[in-house]
Amino acid sequence: MFDLDRWQEIMSALKKNKLRTFFTAFGVFWGIFMLVIMLGSGTGLKNGVTSDFGDFATNSVFMWTRPTTVPFKGLPRGRNFNFKADDVEALRREIPEIEYLAPRTQTGGFRGGNNVVRGTKSGAFSIMGDYPEWNLIDPVVIDNGRFLNHADIKEKRKVAVIGNKVNEVLFAPGENAVGQYIQIQGIYFQVIGVFKPKNSGVNFGGDKEQSVFIPLTTFQRVYNWGDIIGWFAFTSKPGVPASVVEEKASALLRRRHSVSPDDPQAIGSFNLEKQYNQMTGLFAGINGLIWIVGIGTLLAGVIGISNIMLVIVKERTKEIGIQRAIGASPLNIISQIITESVFLTTFAGYVGLVIGVGILELVNYALTNSGGDSNMFQNPNIDFNMAISALIILVISGAVAGLIPARKAVSIKPIDALRYE
Repeated sequence: MFDLDRWQEIMSALKKNKLRTFFTAFGVFWGIFMLVIMLGSGTGLKNGVTSDFGDFATNSVFMWTRPTTVPFKGLPRGRNFNFKADDVEALRREIPEIEYLAPRTQTGGFRGGNNVVRGTKSGAFSIMGDYPEWNLIDPVVIDNGRFLNHADIKEKRKVAVIGNKVNEVLFAPGENAVGQYIQIQGIYFQVIGVFKPKNSGVNFGGDKEQSVFIPLTTFQRVYNWGDIIGWFAFTSKPGVPASVVEEKASALLRRRHSVSPDDPQAIGSFNLEKQYNQMTGLFAGINGLIWIVGIGTLLAGVIGISNIMLVIVKERTKEIGIQRAIGASPLNIISQIITESVFLTTFAGYVGLVIGVGILELVNYALTNSGGDSNMFQNPNIDFNMAISALIILVISGAVAGLIPARKAVSIKPIDALRYE
């Protein structure tokens, strides 16, 4: 492997026809280069899409009511019904697979405008009646103050946590909103926190930046909602599929509200885990397709190297005959040709790998410093394990590419090789 004479012979053979060597190596270079670029692009696309989820609990389910479509227990079809406050305890008590449970009521947003006023400033924002558990399902960043807690729920406090866009509309730049009072539909609430969303890709109930969170129990009392719950959000415990919780919760709520088990419309639900898994499977398929295309391109280059090595062996037939005549073993001949093939393949592939990674880094740098919206494509890269895998493929490919020419070289009898012109 470290025989200086052997390496001099290899370099001499490659230099004899530089143009042929270049185009042969270019096939391998292009194969590994495209593999790196495609893998990095696939990762960038995946990062862009998954970043929209932020820290949103991907094992979550959302459930709401709709008019019934099947008569049941003497009740007519088309009946409207609502979830109630006692459903919260029933869900917690009868479905142990639930980890976090967050009932919610809301007004404003897509349900119509709702005026929020402070002094001479006002705006139309979504008002959310929530439990503290909502911040465990869809976490937000608290810039100032705090989020709702269970004391706020129990004591029905008139407190509010406002989004950053609400803060910008109602308060002057640099003004501390915490401790100040705002009017929500004519009722005063004290601001206890200012938040900004962690993600922009998942919105339930409207634009989070333009939302105001108040205790659910306060919402029910001051806006005369009684014990009505608008809808539920819940997550499953680790190791439990969200679909299990979804099915059990739907069955329980149907029983409690006299809804037919055969009514497909009365209780609507959205399983985010199912959607997330489908998206993850899609990216896994894309990644597999990239490997197939990339390796196919790489193999085309490797076949080119194998062909050129056959030509080189033919050109050096007499030289190989002399080596065999003076005592070179078949193993020596084979190892020399395979070494030459591996060197050419690995060198060309390594250059392609380095340039590919470099281009990905430049693209990432440009995206980071452009200041533009790159939510659909972020941080394109190829991880270390993939790079090592690509290098291993290169070495193996180079050895395979040289094996056929090497076997052909040692199959020629020394006397015939010496006579070859």
